[in-house]
Formats: sequence, structure tokens, C-alpha cells
Amino acid sequence: MERFRFVLLVLLLALTARAVAQGERQSAQPPTGTPGDGRPVLLTEVSGAIGPATAKQIADAIDAAETRNAPALLLKLNTPGGLVTSTREIIMAILDSDVPVIGYVAPSGAHAASAGTYILLATHAAAMAPATNIGAATPVQMGGNNPLPGPRPAPADPAPPQDADPGPETTPQTGGDSDPATGTAPDSATDAAPETEREAGRETGQETGRETGRAPAPRRGDALEAKRVNDAVAFIRGLADLRGRNADWAEAAVREAATLTAHAARAQNVIDTVAASVPALLTALDGRTVSVKGADRRLSLAGRAVERVEPSLTTRALGVLANPNVAFILMLIGVYGLIFEFSNPGTIGPGVIGAIALVLGLYALNQLPLDYAGLALVGLGIAFMVAEAVSPSFGILGLGGLAGFVIGAAMLVDTDQPAYQLSWAVILTSAAVTGGLLMLILSFAVRSFRVPIRTGRQGLLGATAAVMDWQGDRGHVWIDGARWRARLAPGQSPPVPGARVRVAGLDGLTLTVEPADP
Repeated sequence: MERFRFVLLVLLLALTARAVAQGERQSAQPPTGTPGDGRPVLLTEVSGAIGPATAKQIADAIDAAETRNAPALLLKLNTPGGLVTSTREIIMAILDSDVPVIGYVAPSGAHAASAGTYILLATHAAAMAPATNIGAATPVQMGGNNPLPGPRPAPADPAPPQDADPGPETTPQTGGDSDPATGTAPDSATDAAPETEREAGRETGQETGRETGRAPAPRRGDALEAKRVNDAVAFIRGLADLRGRNADWAEAAVREAATLTAHAARAQNVIDTVAASVPALLTALDGRTVSVKGADRRLSLAGRAVERVEPSLTTRALGVLANPNVAFILMLIGVYGLIFEFSNPGTIGPGVIGAIALVLGLYALNQLPLDYAGLALVGLGIAFMVAEAVSPSFGILGLGGLAGFVIGAAMLVDTDQPAYQLSWAVILTSAAVTGGLLMLILSFAVRSFRVPIRTGRQGLLGATAAVMDWQGDRGHVWIDGARWRARLAPGQSPPVPGARVRVAGLDGLTLTVEPADP
């Protein structure tokens, strides 16, 4: 018993000493959230159009930052805009992040236009490098020919200067004009002019400010455009209000395509700071309090190391597949493979390659905003071309399928972003290749009419056969690998076994033969 008590006492003393030592080590370490804790700031860079691959890249970076309990995630932006669906996915991921996300438009010369503006306003802290710009967030319809959906401009001066040419060259541009010093839109206080002056300007053919001799349209844009713009305005104002930024300018960026330089954005409370480098940015934001999912959090960033988060292999592959030109080519390879497989059953290889390429192409297109009418035309074109290969219709199905395929491809991706539009060079090249293959198939079909028929009744007439046995005017002959009953043509002498005879007629399953020419 005494030995047991002694061992127990020694164990208690050892545990106590270990706890004291561990407490001393913890007290010697810096508190959590300070630069000395060794946790780096994670950085991911977005360059180019916003798309599905970008959304996955940012979501993966946020997950990595949350897993590693990083003090912040730095999102370096240089983008002309992108897809609406991908932009909303990115913003939802930022708003739901447990780690502060810092938006930084860099390097100098970069911009965060269109979708980039929304993303920057959604970040917990926003910054820009010198000589960068932000704005032009107007949603543009496919084709980009619609006027900007801002308020209708009114005349500024009823009479042009005497030395000004009243021709169309002096007409100022409309929609989104801004002061180059501040980046703000023109003061709407000057947009009120009597209706009589507008009428007078139209009657005399003179311009009144921005008015020409034409009567103004009853409204700018149709109902669909108004819905799209109002939805974008509500979205961007909500983001600006959430982060305590200039919501009025954010609305102007949508309605009037307003833009700002870095210092003008800082002056108008659109961003938090201007920094020329990442270390300068971390120093400028150090000690700032941001709201993360409704809870205030003080940033401790100065002096921290920065670790870059590279896109994963899956994200890079998605970036390649999300290119509509790649998706279109994959679909074309898939169609060719299936056509070859259906035309030559049992080859297997073309069918396997075609099926894989077609599935990859359809997956890639699923990541993009599709026009379902275009998708239906593409599918119909594929069906017609496959039907042409299986049961040739002398080009009717093939040419119809080619036309549907090309027209559907031209309207397949519904976006105004050039990076996510099908190239006409790809469309026309694929049309030329497909048309060439169809012409090759048609040439084979036409050539087949000039080849003598070698099957059925026509294939037997005139063919030679070997006599197997003969009695009187009837016997059996061997022709085309089969034994046939035969009878002698009138006026002919009976042949002997082994002799060659010519088929002169066919009555049911009995051949009429005559001696072959020597």
C-alpha cells in the first residue's frame, strides 16, 4: 500500500510540473491574432473574365483560409467583368466567409470593371493600387447595342456657340459621362428644361444640348432591360450599404456606367485605402475593424507573411473546359465520332472517343449561360447529321443538320462578355469541315448509282454458274456460293456437269440458263 501511495504521489507531481511548464510556454507566446503567431495572409489572384473557374478558385481559397484559420484572405483583382451567375456565386461565398476577405485592385494599370465592381464592394475591406480604376457596372444585353439605362438626359443650352458646327459631329456623347477629376456623373440639376424649348429645337432642326431633331422615345429600354438594371441596382446598393460605402455612386456605376480612379474612389468612400503594394496594404489596414457575418473583427495584418493560393488542377481544367470554343470543338468531335461509329458498327474506338468528347462538351456548356433555343438547334442539327449517316437522304438531312448546328452555335451562349462568346472563326471552320464531310458522303452516294447492282434479281441476270448435275432440261448449278435449281432455255442443248452456263432469267427460285459463250 505504501508503495502504491508513493507511485501515485510521483505521478501527481509529474503532471503538475508538466502543466506549469506548458502554462509558462503559452504565456511566453504572443496572443492569438498577432503577427507573431506565424499565420500568413493567404492571397489568390483573379486575372481575366469572371467565370465558373473563377468562382471555384475563390471558393477554394476561402475554404483554405477558413481551414487554416488565416487572419485574412487577400483577393487580387484585375478583371473586365464576367458572367452574372459566377459573380453572384463569388459574392455569396465572400458574404458567408468566416475569414475577412480583402479586395485589392492591382497592379497599377489593372481595373475591376463590371462584375469586378460588385465583387470589390462585397469584400470586407476594399483597396486599389494607384493608376487603377473601378466602375462601368451596367448590365449589357447580348450585342451591346442598347443605350445605357440611365435617366433621360435633358438639354443643357438651347443654342450652340456661333463658331460651332451644328452638325452631328458636335453632339456630346450620352450615357455615363463623368467628370474626369471626380468620376461623378453630371449634375442632374441642369437636366430640367422647358418642354417648349425642346419642341422649338425639334421644329428648327437645332440641337438643344444633347437633343437632336428627333423626338425622344417614350422610354429608354424595354421592360426586360428595366428589370435587369433595377435588379443590378438593388444588388449593388445592398452590397455598398452592407459595407458602409457610397451606395449612390454604386447605383451610378450601374445606371450611368460611372467610373472612378483609385484616389477618387477613396475620396468618395467607395474603397477603404489606396496602397501601392501588398505590404503597404497590410500596414494600412492593420487595426481596422471589419464586420464578418455580423461580428466585429479587428484586423492584425502588419508584418505578416503572404502565402499565395494557386488554383487547383480541377479549377484549371474547368477554366479550359468553360471556354465555349473548347466546348464547341469537343461537341463537334463527339458528333464525328458517333457518326463514324453508327456508319461502321463495331469499330468501337470512334464511338468511345466521341461519347467522351460529347459528354465533356455538354458539361462545359452547362457551366455557361445558355440560350436554350440555340441548344435545341444544336441538338436537332446533331440528330439530323447522325440520321444522314445512318440512312442517307442525299444531303437533305445532312445539310439541314449543318444549318441548324451552325445557327444554334451562333446563339448558344447568351452573354455580352467576349471571353465567353463563341468565335465566328471556330463556327465557320467547323461548318466548313462538316460541310466537306457531308459532300464526301454525298459523292459516295452518287457514285454508288453508277456501280452495277450485285445483289438480288439484277445481280443474278447475266452471271455465270457451274453445272453440278443435269438430267433432261433440268438440273442444279452453283452460283455465288449457293446451289440453285435450274432449267434449260428453249432451243438450247443440255449442258454436262462442270460446264459453264449463263443465267438468262429467274422464275421464283428457279434459274433459266443457257450455255455460256466459249
